[in-house]
Amino acid sequence: MRFLLRPGWIALVVAVIGFAVAAFTLLAPWQFGREAQRDAQQQAIDAASTTAPVPLAELVPPGGSVTSAVEWRQVTVTGTYVPDGEGLVRLRVVDGQPAVEVLTPFRTDDGRLITVNRGSAAAASGATVPDYAAPPAGPVTLTGRLRLDETDPQGRAAIETDGHRQIYASDSRALAAATGLPLEPGFLQLTADQPGVLRPLEVAPTAGGDAPFTNFSYALQWITFGVIALVALGLFVRLELLQRRGPDRRSERAALRRALAGDDEPGPR
Repeated sequence: MRFLLRPGWIALVVAVIGFAVAAFTLLAPWQFGREAQRDAQQQAIDAASTTAPVPLAELVPPGGSVTSAVEWRQVTVTGTYVPDGEGLVRLRVVDGQPAVEVLTPFRTDDGRLITVNRGSAAAASGATVPDYAAPPAGPVTLTGRLRLDETDPQGRAAIETDGHRQIYASDSRALAAATGLPLEPGFLQLTADQPGVLRPLEVAPTAGGDAPFTNFSYALQWITFGVIALVALGLFVRLELLQRRGPDRRSERAALRRALAGDDEPGPR
């Protein structure tokens, strides 16, 4: 097995074992974790869909923030929109077309400033900013779902385009930084038929709370790939051993034939 010490074989063994270790300890657990996270999220959505809305203060006290324990719960608030602090979330897609999400600050009757996601608006062909309806003026009562802030992985700052403030995630913190308003963390995602709603963001609870096992199947695939890589390495090593033993066995058989034929008898003295 000294051939395994050759550079080419060392590289192959290291690559295969490294891939298998990554598949078993990183990639498969990552997909299992995503499946568990997605299943928990779907269960929260399903539970919230069957729970009646409650006043915001019952789930998020003044000055508090939305937590994962109350995300997707439906709440009601009364107050007025603050359109001067509005921002657009860039780089969204609706029905395959470029779109934005519209975030509008909302001042509640008890003085809180929260962020309301009024839904999406698709841009016309060639337009950078779509036309969309302004929020209603005056006091209104809203019903929506509590959501955790999104995060822009690149941490990009807000920009101004065609007179509109634009950010890269549905994030009250980014909107607060761009406007200077003391917005509470998290946002309210409007449901259909609410004052000021545009095209509501889709939330589709599953029947019975069963989420598809997409990530679970991906995890099993990574485990399978790791096993296949190790088995293939073993087969390559065995094939190399058989090929190297072939010439030795032929030499042994030839020597045996010579011995049987008397070729190895000592010559005359």
